[in-house]
Amino acid sequence: MLKRLVNKFSVFEIIVIALMATLGIATKPVIVPLAHIITGPLYIPGGAIAGGLYMMWIVLGMGLIRKIGVATLISIVQAIMVVSLGIYGTHGIISFLTYIIPGLIVDSYMLMVKSKIFQKGDFFIAGILANVSGTFLVNVIFFRLPLIPLVLTLATASLSGGIGGLIAYGSYKQLRKNQVLENLINGREYNE
Repeated sequence: MLKRLVNKFSVFEIIVIALMATLGIATKPVIVPLAHIITGPLYIPGGAIAGGLYMMWIVLGMGLIRKIGVATLISIVQAIMVVSLGIYGTHGIISFLTYIIPGLIVDSYMLMVKSKIFQKGDFFIAGILANVSGTFLVNVIFFRLPLIPLVLTLATASLSGGIGGLIAYGSYKQLRKNQVLENLINGREYNE
């Protein structure tokens, strides 16, 4: 099944998927400690705030490639990197679940929208869905917060996820203005 999913993408799209996955993992060790400065005194798990900023790469990949399965592939690559390399914040084999589910949720949203061009609101909602699903899973599996702190954590995660989605949209708009990227995505050569 994974081979059939991967065969839907060009080599350039696979490179973009790998880049988005790598950027998501690379930004996590920088963002999480900064988020802990804010969330620690409030007893909110740091991933609720930080997640919006490292989940934005899944959303940006979705916007750039615009194919069902992109978010899931980015998440699978992230899970493989985290588990196999023991990168920051690993929860062992459970990381496959906590990393892949947000990608599946974003792809499910793409299926529901059925649009080839994503608007600002789509990035915003996808960011919220990715971060809330990841935060919820981590909280259910590891933290087991009581109801009221869980609701507050999920509210924080939705705000952070929405902001991450808007940052992804801003990045998407800037990348679309660049004709080199547009030409590469469409398979045309840049001759200058």
